[in-house]
Amino acid sequence: MTDPFLAATAPDSPHYLRALTDMADRRAVVTQDAIYTDNGIKLVEKGARIDSRLYDRLVQHKLREPIDRHLTVENAVDVPALIAAGQDLAEQGVLPQMLAQALGSAGKLLAPLRSVSLPDPVAFKLTVMRDQRPGLFEHSLQMMMVAVFLGLKSGLSERDCVPLAAAALLHDAGVLHMDPSWMDPLNKVTGVQRKHLVAHPITSMLMLKDAGVYPRSVEIAVLEHHERMDGSGYPRGLPGAEISPMGRILLLAEVVTAFYEKYTDMPAQRLSLVLRLNHRKFPAALVAHVLPLLQEDVARDSALMPLGADAPVQIDTLAGAFEQWEQLKAALPPAARQVPGSVFAFADIRLQALQKALIEAGSHPRQQGDLLEQLQGDALGLAEVALVGREALWQLQSIVNACYRRWPQLTDRASPADAAVADWCDWAMRKL
Repeated sequence: MTDPFLAATAPDSPHYLRALTDMADRRAVVTQDAIYTDNGIKLVEKGARIDSRLYDRLVQHKLREPIDRHLTVENAVDVPALIAAGQDLAEQGVLPQMLAQALGSAGKLLAPLRSVSLPDPVAFKLTVMRDQRPGLFEHSLQMMMVAVFLGLKSGLSERDCVPLAAAALLHDAGVLHMDPSWMDPLNKVTGVQRKHLVAHPITSMLMLKDAGVYPRSVEIAVLEHHERMDGSGYPRGLPGAEISPMGRILLLAEVVTAFYEKYTDMPAQRLSLVLRLNHRKFPAALVAHVLPLLQEDVARDSALMPLGADAPVQIDTLAGAFEQWEQLKAALPPAARQVPGSVFAFADIRLQALQKALIEAGSHPRQQGDLLEQLQGDALGLAEVALVGREALWQLQSIVNACYRRWPQLTDRASPADAAVADWCDWAMRKL
């Protein structure tokens, strides 16, 4: 597969080199071999101590091999350290506690780690992650536990879960090569940053391939952890039939983990609604293992109540978005609407799918007018409507983002159909 993003996934990006050399200011990092550029110039002698003063020299050259093949670090991450960190998470984290309770113990979630291979370069990357990106390290451990839970509930043995644990633990290794600012919720990811975000599953897969110890199934699953069953994911937009069994576990585990990390208020409620509203995006057999865990929190949490005030505005915005699209669509000649693979066809399919999902959930704006009247005084019911509205508006935003990501020339409005999509995106961005 030749991918347009591979050029953006150099083995030693400036961001990774910065994290590595900054870590080396606080922890002994030593070269076990000399480091050479790709044209044979020796940059660093064997046995040299690395620190941030070397960053400028390293970043100016393309290295012959990934730098962490040649480095050792004190107190490196190893299997016992991973298990200890996982035990801490299982004692403190809401999500690991819930999973451990469902299985009977946290030990079952962590047991496959004992057999995961950690060659030195992989251990080094995990050490950089633990020291420089602790949130990413914790995310990787939590996702590993969710993936193992799903694997065990699906009938896999502890031994079968070893490659699954490795894939989940290392699925975001490629994020080490991205600008850390993308994780700032106030930072809008655009342009090159968005390309790097879309490319990070490829980067992670290439790192695992380079390690030479993981099965091909692990590499493929890491590549697929942002795919979706309806084909709307990335980096390859695979339909569900083409996503591997392990990849399906990872894509759901990623979503479950992300919700509990992103939302401290009502994560179970939000996740339950998203999984039900987007049932075509996620593997139904795996979702069936997650939804029962969420129901108790959904039923008892009264913190939903204040959200109901948002429902009328959200319904109006959704109705306006669908109406605006239909008006722009009606103004085009039929031939312009039917070009396969065009941005117009893509947006039309995605908007139709969203409307169909809302109708099936009883949450389309056309269905909500009478419902709002019936729910007056029912704060919990109104809050449920508002949460569905939030998710639907987020999906509208994702359609806008996907249009600009896949068709960056859209702003040129080169054809009437392109102009219609650009006009709709402009309208949506003003309203969302």
